[in-house]
Amino acid sequence: MLRIGYVRLRDPTPDSGDPAGETAALIALGCQVVRAEEPAAPDGEDYSVLESILEFIGEGDQLVVARLDQLARSGRGMLQVLERLEARGASLFVAESQISSAGPDGRALRAALEAVAAVEPPGLVRRGRPAAPHEIRALQRAGVGPVEIARRLGVSRMTVWRKLKAMEACN
Repeated sequence: MLRIGYVRLRDPTPDSGDPAGETAALIALGCQVVRAEEPAAPDGEDYSVLESILEFIGEGDQLVVARLDQLARSGRGMLQVLERLEARGASLFVAESQISSAGPDGRALRAALEAVAAVEPPGLVRRGRPAAPHEIRALQRAGVGPVEIARRLGVSRMTVWRKLKAMEACN
């Protein structure tokens, strides 16, 4: 059995952990290979290293991650990774929660991911770029309402309201 560790080096947040520490932890867990996903695209959707692991991994092998959120940005995405592993006869091990997709834990993990995927809105849309305050201000001065500004700029109404409120506070 080959144990392959995977670390995603994106989205640095206070609770995202230390990638170097996660790599060392995966090696300590017996991973013969550890691959890290370098940040590539600004939208954070490029998972080429994970994709290559999923194409390479064989029957009886195990993909090891420090945290479940390393696999994808959504429950639906995590479930798809799990299904691809199962199709190849491989399993998943999540170090943080000490849960494996093999055996009885696997049914619980699958059920949890299916439940999360079931309540997620279908087809989450990621917007291109954030609306610049000067664009919002220009449309407002032209007499366009906040709802129409949001539609024209491809952002949420709350984004428009927040930026207008912030601009008012600065004046």
